[in-house]
Amino acid sequence: MRISLDWLQQLVNLDQTPEDLAHRLTMAGFEVEDIEDRSTWADGVVVGKIVEYAKHPDADKLGVCQVDIGSGELQQIVCGAANARAGLYVAVATIGSYLPCVDLTLKPTKLRGVPSNGMICSLSEIGLAKESDGIHEFYDEQSATASDTATTEWTGKIGADVRPLLALTDVVIDLTATANRADAQNMVGVAREVAALTGQDLRLPTGNPIAPAGSDPIALAAIDATVCPAYIATTISGVTIAPSPDWLQRRLDAMGLRSINNVVDITNLVMLEWGQPLHAFDRDRLAEVAGTDRLELGVRLANAGETIVTLDEKERSLSDTSLVITANDRPVALGGVMGGAATEVHDGTTSLMLEAALFEPPAIRRSARSVGMRTDASGRYERGVNFAELEVACDRAVSLIVELTGGTVTGRAMVDTRPSLTNAIELRVSRVRKILGQIKTADGTGELPTAEMERILQSLSFELTANGNDGWTVTVPDYRARDIEREIDLIEEIARVYGYDNFAETLPIQSARGYLSTEYALQRQVREAFRAAGLTELMHYSLVKPGLENQVTLANPLFAEYAAMRTELMPALIDAFQSNLQNGNGALNGFELGRVFWLEGEAYREKDAIAGILGGDPRVNRWTTTGKETPMSWFEAKGLLESVFDRLGIEVQYRPDAESDRLHPGRTASLWLRGRELGKFGQLHPQLCQARELPREVYSFEFDLDLLFAALGQDSVQVPHFQSFSTFPASDRDLAFFVPIEASVSELEKAMFKAGGKLLEAVELFDEYRGDSVPQGQRSLAFRLVYRASDRTLQDKDVDPAHQKVRDLLVKRFKVDLRS
Repeated sequence: MRISLDWLQQLVNLDQTPEDLAHRLTMAGFEVEDIEDRSTWADGVVVGKIVEYAKHPDADKLGVCQVDIGSGELQQIVCGAANARAGLYVAVATIGSYLPCVDLTLKPTKLRGVPSNGMICSLSEIGLAKESDGIHEFYDEQSATASDTATTEWTGKIGADVRPLLALTDVVIDLTATANRADAQNMVGVAREVAALTGQDLRLPTGNPIAPAGSDPIALAAIDATVCPAYIATTISGVTIAPSPDWLQRRLDAMGLRSINNVVDITNLVMLEWGQPLHAFDRDRLAEVAGTDRLELGVRLANAGETIVTLDEKERSLSDTSLVITANDRPVALGGVMGGAATEVHDGTTSLMLEAALFEPPAIRRSARSVGMRTDASGRYERGVNFAELEVACDRAVSLIVELTGGTVTGRAMVDTRPSLTNAIELRVSRVRKILGQIKTADGTGELPTAEMERILQSLSFELTANGNDGWTVTVPDYRARDIEREIDLIEEIARVYGYDNFAETLPIQSARGYLSTEYALQRQVREAFRAAGLTELMHYSLVKPGLENQVTLANPLFAEYAAMRTELMPALIDAFQSNLQNGNGALNGFELGRVFWLEGEAYREKDAIAGILGGDPRVNRWTTTGKETPMSWFEAKGLLESVFDRLGIEVQYRPDAESDRLHPGRTASLWLRGRELGKFGQLHPQLCQARELPREVYSFEFDLDLLFAALGQDSVQVPHFQSFSTFPASDRDLAFFVPIEASVSELEKAMFKAGGKLLEAVELFDEYRGDSVPQGQRSLAFRLVYRASDRTLQDKDVDPAHQKVRDLLVKRFKVDLRS
């Protein structure tokens, strides 16, 4: 399969040389057979203008051209093309250039006694066509046909390199995937692999679903689900068959296909892009074959003795293993192999029926063999196409047809009996390391990090769920379901993406230097962050009193009070807080990182968790307050947590929450990390504080440790990034307004940053007021907005537009009443 790097660049960023990319793909299990650098085809070929043309004095079929190539003097070139004439802009191979497609190095020569310094080229001599009727002519885009007269002026630069004009800047890699990788037999599949190998973002080409504008009388009947699990028929009217645009023709040419017309080219493009074969029927001709405008399409095995004339104009006798597409039970195409000539799209076609279907590989293999044919479409179906993204490929083709032909979607019918392809596999980290062995490190050898395994699998679109048993439950993406079936398949994926050459060649030595596991290193990091914020680390027994739901109980406990495993950490923390107060040790600010256990049906589950409790006056000496204790406010407790998050390098959002029975319903927030709920933070419920004789100002938090570790384990968090400080002064603006109480400060700040753009450096709330002068259901907030640029001192004309955008957005989104 040919892979155009220009096309691939539109799907995923490429920052490697073609040779480096080919090596990465080879080490990932693909075979690179050739690298075709198309820029070498016309190295040294420039745009020239034939200033004068005269007949050769000694040859009737030759002409003598005086050509301007921008060198300052005219070059005399003898040319035998019938279309050579004065005023023409042409491709000129200069002296010293080499044309590999015709194996010719240009030297000064004489033709029939007349000196010639160069060659005026046809497309076949450059390698863009098998045969050419004459030399290539350059025209402006407004004059795109060679039939225009010689007076058509070209406004490009004489002497310019012709390669950008002829799309010869591309590099094509000839790639072969293993038989099990049918998903990689298309541009999207290769782009997914490259994105996983390089860590770049993937940009999938999709089309927007277009609702039919009419009700075309088309139906799907008698679709044999055993050979065709899904079939989509889309009718499009008002199309204009024409040559494809240049970008489409060049893209197909790079992939080794010739351009036919815009509709057929689109079906070929989507097949190369998504790996999904498509076929376009002439809608009117289908109705003629069916004998009625009310079409009933079907998929069945042929009856013995039936015949069909295929697109190659050959009549083929069908057997009971041949798969046919029918219109009102009359064969119109060989399903998954080739269309029929009677319903072919032609220059006069004005309406289409686009087929997008899934066929079972054995059925296509038998059908193609029965008629002695093998086509690109049948080859893809035999290996298995993407069962999960049929609709995506169909919508992509329909969108392009509507765009390039001016057609209108008038109807769509679909039959879908696809089974669920969801496959979940248990993967053990220990098994991965045992199979793959040691990896090369800067210090010698080591084990493959768990975080790297997770990153690799996630980069390949596998979904990982920690199973608490040395690994994950891995959900395979639907387009890989036929390839990834067992744990060993997942291990192979890790090995090939990590790079076989990155594994150690020697056996591990008997003794190795100790190291911290990724999980334990992250635990240390979290513990250090909480201790640095002033919290004391606590440790409690994992055994508690029985009596709660879903508890794991001991069969033979030492004491009745310790007959069950704990299901949460918070009760022990509250007990510790109360015990500290009762023993005169003051309020306790502490946290605990430990394991909790529970029953899930009949299965035993366990995981690590973290929780903490805050309250009281954290100061040691209180002489400034004459010995009086100042209770910790909600915002002080929140600030303490934020200092922990800042130290860990993560950003957490707060949202109002009132679901916990243990916490104050009006002073509780749920914490969100990258779109997922991290945990809860809030003030203990007044009834709980009263029952336990605790101060009212006591706060607690509980976090999902797995989610926290997942965020901390990412390279973007572990590796600090320096950002230089601006040497230019800032410009401040204060903004005060009335806003509904329901609007949170975090939402307001997020909206301000979005509206303020790159100039807005910081947003700080410095005042909140609720009183008689504030409208009912609102509060007064005042923010200080700091604007700064890294390359200049900002003027009012720079700041005022950005600040006005912030004001306008707040009024529009949050209905604020501006006071300043």
